[in-house]
Amino acid sequence: MKKISILGATGSIGTQTLDVIKNDKENFELSAISANSNYKKVINIIDEFNPKLVSMVDLKAYDMVKNYCKENNKSTVVLNGVESLVDVATFDDADIVVTSVVGMVGLVPTLKAIEKGKDIALANKETLVVGGDIVTKAAELTKVKLLPVDSEHGAIFQCMQGNHLKDISKIILTASGGPFRNKKREDLIDIKPNDALKHPKWQMGRKISIDSATLMNKGLEVIEAHFLFNMNYDNIQVVVHPESVIHSMIEYNDGSIIAQLASTDMRLPIQYAINYPERKKAVIDKLDFYALKSLSFEKPDMETFKCLKLCYEAGKKGGNMTAILNGANEVAVDLFLNNKISFLQIEEIIERCLNKFEYKSTVDLDTILDTDKKVRKYVFDLYK
Repeated sequence: MKKISILGATGSIGTQTLDVIKNDKENFELSAISANSNYKKVINIIDEFNPKLVSMVDLKAYDMVKNYCKENNKSTVVLNGVESLVDVATFDDADIVVTSVVGMVGLVPTLKAIEKGKDIALANKETLVVGGDIVTKAAELTKVKLLPVDSEHGAIFQCMQGNHLKDISKIILTASGGPFRNKKREDLIDIKPNDALKHPKWQMGRKISIDSATLMNKGLEVIEAHFLFNMNYDNIQVVVHPESVIHSMIEYNDGSIIAQLASTDMRLPIQYAINYPERKKAVIDKLDFYALKSLSFEKPDMETFKCLKLCYEAGKKGGNMTAILNGANEVAVDLFLNNKISFLQIEEIIERCLNKFEYKSTVDLDTILDTDKKVRKYVFDLYK
């Protein structure tokens, strides 16, 4: 029986993780969860899964869940505040932590979980984007597994099984192209948030949907792949694949390419990560090759979608540049969703921050957190 903690249980990945657990209750037990403010979903989770520990970041939501547990004689312990994410991540009665919170907030809880010896099912890509060096070194020191949940990295991980890193010549990350594939810059001038939220293939949260529209999400995945698989940036290629059937590929030294194909359902990479190294009965619809009309591939347009280009540049430079990149993007996406900036201003803000802040080649956790704080304040002050 594997005991699981979920950081971000009410979001897209968290909800689908619960679905995987529900389909295999003989082998999984939900030990602890965190959520921001969706107390109604959390109450439903408590009723169905009876976790021992719950963290609610929002104070009003905490009060609602706490009162519900008291009035209904629930044994679940309820905590409040961002700092209680660490309690969920390091909960003694958990073997593996699914990190599915959105953004930089996942870094510290993930590090604490690693220090406690918990295996990590990683869906929070920003953890590696901003702190890849310290996270991977901590995992190596404690012999903790970093198991990728992103569909692309889960695909790469599966394609690597039984092979050696030294035999890999290239990682090929596939991208749907987002809702504005084949658009030019003039077509993006008047884009509104509702337009950018309409992803053609995946049902995702608001922040990651905007990142997919700007191709920032694919850029963050490039940085994540660099750290997860110890691969040079020049050997990580992005290929636009609109059908989203091939989730990623690996090219080996002899020219052989191994690809992982499946339907567009995040429950598969979640299921594989939390069951690793075993495979269990399918929780997704299997592919029907007779129904597949074609598989197509395109080169990404990094002049129209500059965020992808900026990610490669920041990743190659390293140090605190990826923390600058990520902090600027998180604030810019929030500003765009609140109609305070235009779609194309997202990349402008990121580039401005990358050029403004001092480059530091060596970073620790304090440097990362300080950099993130300064970048956020700078961008917020520009548009307050």
